[in-house]
Amino acid sequence: MAFEQYLSAGMHIGMKQQTKDMKRFIYKIRDDGLAVLDLQTIDKRIKMTANFLKDYHKIMVVSRKGVGQKPAKMFADAVGAKSIIGRFLPGTITNPSFKGYYGPDVLVVSDPLVDKQAVAEAMKMRIPIVALVDTFNELTSLDLVIPVNNKGRRALATVYWMLAKELLKAKGTIKEDSEFKLRSEDFEVRDEKR
Repeated sequence: MAFEQYLSAGMHIGMKQQTKDMKRFIYKIRDDGLAVLDLQTIDKRIKMTANFLKDYHKIMVVSRKGVGQKPAKMFADAVGAKSIIGRFLPGTITNPSFKGYYGPDVLVVSDPLVDKQAVAEAMKMRIPIVALVDTFNELTSLDLVIPVNNKGRRALATVYWMLAKELLKAKGTIKEDSEFKLRSEDFEVRDEKR
């Protein structure tokens, strides 16, 4: 059931550029040069990440890119995490005298390339980093990754929705999927012009 949802959300669509780090997550390269990510790996990694996050109490979710802001905030609200959407101000993790300071146990980013300030601060403070990575991301300094299309609004909504549901199951907050009342559409950024 999840695979059809992953496909329709475009979670498996990568880019024409691939880094050496990401080659192991690529299922195939299409004729047009676009990389396709492995759906089973995406599914496995979402569950693995939920299991990893379940023991952390202070989770911080960061997304600077517009299409990731609502999904990141919805995820944070669903699991009781702190979200920082939009610009990540320097010192947020590293400077206790900064007004917006927060000391997370773990950091989740929508794109390590775009959210590089948060990643740099987490590295400095030795905070584990979980990242949603596309075929063009580098994996150095990341502790755990979910290979996924981190550019598409439906893909980001679906991955954050699945991760929230799996994390609540891993924590024992809910026992089965049907208890999770939010839908992936609730996590999606809507195009107001339509």
